[in-house]
Amino acid sequence: MDWLITLAQANFFKDLSPESRKALAEIAISRDVKKRELLFAEGDKGHSIYLLNSGTVQLFKTAPDGNEIVIKLIQPGEVFAEVVLVEQDRYPVSAVALTDCVLFLFPRRDLHRLLEREDFRNDFIAMLMRKQRYLAERIYDLSTRDVEERLFRFLREHYGTRTDIRLTLSKKDIAAAIGTTPETLSRLIQKLSEKGVLSWQGKEIELIGDKAKDE
Repeated sequence: MDWLITLAQANFFKDLSPESRKALAEIAISRDVKKRELLFAEGDKGHSIYLLNSGTVQLFKTAPDGNEIVIKLIQPGEVFAEVVLVEQDRYPVSAVALTDCVLFLFPRRDLHRLLEREDFRNDFIAMLMRKQRYLAERIYDLSTRDVEERLFRFLREHYGTRTDIRLTLSKKDIAAAIGTTPETLSRLIQKLSEKGVLSWQGKEIELIGDKAKDE
């Protein structure tokens, strides 16, 4: 595995100088995780930040009533848990692998040394601002878009503009990602199938008609 190429392709690290990426590669630890493995739980001591190389990771919070609220689905090339570097020393959310994954861990103590460098620190602040904008958009989506809109936006963001989709996530995971229940998602799928908008059979989705053109 070429660590420097992987780091150069990650949004968080791609604008760093080659010297900075080399320094990151020297402290990175590779880890393979299995589907449904818990990476860390909300409140755990924050020992590392993560870069996802392959697979999908779900970040979620547990509400007082026990329900899980999905914050974000992490895709390859994304960094997560970076908040433990500067804001707090415990993870504010939980993280679970939705598929088999390959991750890179960057120990907190080693990254603190890198953050003493102005160029690295500036890039990190820019990353935090991008995350802030994402969370604002996420709140807007959940409060203003209906479930159908959120579903098609999710499919477009995670599987591109294709009309034939092979799902890598379960219906339960997709429902959580768009802020609804599995039961509501199932009813929506049935309605869209009856309207001839899509065909959803097991892990296979086909977008039909105008919706396919929109995608």
